[in-house]
Amino acid sequence: MILLASASASRATLLRSAGVAFEAVSSGVDEAEIKARLLKAGEGPAAIAETLAEAKALAISSGDRRLVIGADQTLDLDGELVDKAACAEEARDRLRQLRGRAHVLHSAAALARNGVIVWRTTSSPRMTMREFSDDFLEDYLARQGEAVLSSVGCYHLEGQGVQLFERVEGDQFAVLGLPLIDLLAALRREGALDL
Repeated sequence: MILLASASASRATLLRSAGVAFEAVSSGVDEAEIKARLLKAGEGPAAIAETLAEAKALAISSGDRRLVIGADQTLDLDGELVDKAACAEEARDRLRQLRGRAHVLHSAAALARNGVIVWRTTSSPRMTMREFSDDFLEDYLARQGEAVLSSVGCYHLEGQGVQLFERVEGDQFAVLGLPLIDLLAALRREGALDL
């Protein structure tokens, strides 16, 4: 059995759709504390995603022979970490900030067994938003409602959020929160999936 150290519905859906049998469990990791510590140490968004993915996997895997998947995703705007919006007004400001610009999503995944990281990877798709109008933005926010607060970029590419973009470069699965192709290959190498 594979464990997913995540409460993310998107990651669970990706694994289920790929035919992976797993159990989802909360890692219990204090993400805010880790982010704050890493930012204070001068780490960037990619390193933060990687450290959080590993911390989640390790938190569950100690003393457990099963493979544990840890994953995290950060939004990198010109080298700065962008956090989730807390309210609709912050989401509006966030989308205005991202409009007409490119940002990077760092999707990190790690596998751990018995408290040891046995594999890790990071995929960093580049996302370029189009110059949408304020009217479009208001309509988008009204249609999406509270759902925009569940994503760091205030969009879900698999839904109407795709209309915000003019270009997406990189791994589509990583955009959704999990570098799935590389993860599946690692699970096969570790004997957790049929070859």
